[in-house]
Amino acid sequence: MNHHPPSHVGRAFTVVLGALPFTLLTLLVANHWAPLERWDQSVADRAAEYGATHPNTVDFWHVIGDVFLPWAMRAVIVVVAVYLWHRRARLLTIWLLVSAATELVLVHTVKHLFDRPRPAQMLVETEGWSYVSGHAAAAFVMAGALGVVLPSVRGWRRRFRLLVMLPTIAVVWIASADRVALNVHYVSDVLGGWALGLAILTATSIGFGLRPGLRRRRRRTPTEDDGTTIPPKAAVIVNPIKVGDGVAFRRKVTRALAVRGFDDPLWLETREDDAGNAMAKRAIEHESDLVLVAGGDGTVRVVCAALAHTGIPVGVIPAGTGNLLARNLHIPLDLDDALERILEGRDRRIDLVKVHGDELDTDRFAVMAGLGLDAAIISDAPPHLKRQIGWTAYLVSAAKNINHPSVRVRIELDEDVVLERRVRTVVVGNVGMLQANIPLLPDARPDDGLLDVVVIAPRRVTQWPIVVWRLMTRTNRTDMYLERFTGRKVEITAAVDVQRQLDGDPIGPGRSLTAEIEAGALVARVPKRR
Repeated sequence: MNHHPPSHVGRAFTVVLGALPFTLLTLLVANHWAPLERWDQSVADRAAEYGATHPNTVDFWHVIGDVFLPWAMRAVIVVVAVYLWHRRARLLTIWLLVSAATELVLVHTVKHLFDRPRPAQMLVETEGWSYVSGHAAAAFVMAGALGVVLPSVRGWRRRFRLLVMLPTIAVVWIASADRVALNVHYVSDVLGGWALGLAILTATSIGFGLRPGLRRRRRRTPTEDDGTTIPPKAAVIVNPIKVGDGVAFRRKVTRALAVRGFDDPLWLETREDDAGNAMAKRAIEHESDLVLVAGGDGTVRVVCAALAHTGIPVGVIPAGTGNLLARNLHIPLDLDDALERILEGRDRRIDLVKVHGDELDTDRFAVMAGLGLDAAIISDAPPHLKRQIGWTAYLVSAAKNINHPSVRVRIELDEDVVLERRVRTVVVGNVGMLQANIPLLPDARPDDGLLDVVVIAPRRVTQWPIVVWRLMTRTNRTDMYLERFTGRKVEITAAVDVQRQLDGDPIGPGRSLTAEIEAGALVARVPKRR
């Protein structure tokens, strides 16, 4: 499904509507509209008369005025902006600061343009001009912005939003009533402050791609029958073993989706007997506009394979030991950062690789497949060490398998070039980076329509340092220790049974492995270019 952003005409129309109350009220004030002036003067006279006989009430409102200063409102916005920045909600942070700064500038600009005197019978001493009320404008901007920003970022449920909305609405009323009660502003000054705040929030929210009403703009999808719009759908496929605090994880992901206008996501957990295939099919049946997958490389591979050629974007949330696809797509390993980069990212078509072999059903992988030493290392990595120390557990397994025997293989590229080698391992890759940014296949790209093949064949243990040096320095020189090739189809046949792996999952020993590129088979959600 395609998501269509609002047109420039629609945005301009929304800005005009937001500015209309302030424009009309300002014209009435500037032209001294008699009904409005009579109302202003009547309320001012009553406030002065009441204050003259109730000094304690005047003292109360004076204290309120000192508490709800415009600078206090702006300081609250700055504090929340710092919090949002820490939470990596950068767009909302900048929007808050720009809104506050715009309010400050425009309030003083309007005051100096109109030079409207304050009511003659003020109950406290204050300087400056009357139209518009800075207290009312600052309170409205703070309440209007935070009333939605805080519930969205903190992940509160809808029924709890009143806990934020009611106090912020109360602040607007109290700060505004204080100005009228102390007779330092006319009613129209306060209404003008509200209207100016509305105009500012509308303009800045549209400018930053947020919806009017101060929620992030919902990405909406037209229905097929009546042309109406509905929120986009998301499905989240999770390997619960790989996600530590499942409750906190679910809350954080759901919140991030809600902020961006998605419906409550379809939440699917993998099982021991199904790493994600049935869950991906459920996501397809759900007509999801985005599928997020969190788990190890195996879970990611199975989900991506099931979503091949569907056109549904897949966002990979790093949660496993290797996270190789996420690393190669430049998705951060931090959860908050990854969610922001994915949900604010772009869709990129990448290749998948169809693979089959003896004792192996036709399958797909997104990262790498291997035969020989690399598969033996993956197979022998102790699961408890992987849970405790992550990918460095593979180093322990590598030390155990350093003398893994070489095997004679036949490699056929594109049914044209045939090679025969005695190797330690052969790896076929769609991408090239391993953990710790080791460039196993430095020229591999996930969308180049090609497979990259590396053949590693040191004869003795003492030759491994040469291979490692060449890998780390990205040396392209070909020799007997390390060779690289490219093609669209690769067939590998070993003389004896050897271990094999797909995207970090052992698939059992065998003698053959055939890989063929499927160009552009998967739509991946990746971070925007910088």
